[in-house]
Amino acid sequence: MKLHDLRPNEGGGVQPKKRLGRGIGSGLGKTAGKGHKGQRARSGGGVRPGFEGGQMPLFRRVPKRGFTNNFSKVFATINIEDLNRFENDTVVTPELLFNEGIIKRAKAKDGIKVLGDGELTVKLTVQAQKFSKTAAEKIEAAGGKVEVI
Repeated sequence: MKLHDLRPNEGGGVQPKKRLGRGIGSGLGKTAGKGHKGQRARSGGGVRPGFEGGQMPLFRRVPKRGFTNNFSKVFATINIEDLNRFENDTVVTPELLFNEGIIKRAKAKDGIKVLGDGELTVKLTVQAQKFSKTAAEKIEAAGGKVEVI
């Protein structure tokens, strides 16, 4: 397939752009579809999103609850069963997990925590910021090592 072979779907396609203010015969001349006067006819006119004509807007009427802890830590989590894909004696680093696509870099703002769900069948050296007790026990039981970085 080449670029010149591309066609819109049957019955679909792209509508031509409205050409506003191009004379009375176009149907969108003079006021260019904006009607006569008023806030929405002015340049830069219109209201901000959520504006309700001066009525107290919904986001201010709804009660606020809870708070956001600015000091909370955000760890990406991984279960030890997900580490079975690696070969024996591999050093599993956060960088390796990012490159393999097991963990997204954006989720691991403060690091990675390894959790103990599942069974580990390979001997690994795992480096992470945090480990649950069961994860550390299972990694060492499989003959591997746990390194907190």
